[in-house]
Amino acid sequence: MAVSNKGDATRAATSAVSTDIGRDIRAIRQSRGMTLTEMSASLGRSIGFLSQVERGISSLSTEELRQVAQLFGVPVSWFLVLSDVSEAERGLITRSGLRRMSGATGDGLVEELLSPDLGGSYEMIRSVFAPGARLERPVRRMTEETAYLVSGKLDIRIGDHFFTVQAGDCFRFKEEKFSWENNYDEPAVALWVISPPIY
Repeated sequence: MAVSNKGDATRAATSAVSTDIGRDIRAIRQSRGMTLTEMSASLGRSIGFLSQVERGISSLSTEELRQVAQLFGVPVSWFLVLSDVSEAERGLITRSGLRRMSGATGDGLVEELLSPDLGGSYEMIRSVFAPGARLERPVRRMTEETAYLVSGKLDIRIGDHFFTVQAGDCFRFKEEKFSWENNYDEPAVALWVISPPIY
């Protein structure tokens, strides 16, 4: 009769988490247009080591993971949430309590990744814009983005055009300068489809 080895199970689980973290670091790095060389220079670690991390061969210490999260402007939990997802659901299902979040209420914008992971040709994001929040400077990304406003109102600028959108409205832009302001008394909630993924 075979006896299960808890040590082997623990090592397998740790390896799976390292692979998930490595894959997500690679995806977020590539989505930000950063090379391994640039990441290496920012973190003070060798290109070879970081390449092994991205392939799940080596793992980061807690402090190193914190530095990676800071580099990309996301919380450390961004890389750890998948450790709570069952193997059968990985890459297929996003449970409501396990969404990856970015931003903070005090910043005026909180976003959640609705897509099950960072792979694929597009991503879905849920954004909550607090009353009074604004994007200080227009941004231009090499993406095509479509948004559906679930609730509230939002003032947006696409290129040289200004619009006010409200619940039920959709808007789209492609590689154009974009900015937003919530000049209203209630939060605005939007669902986005973005291609290629940038989160």
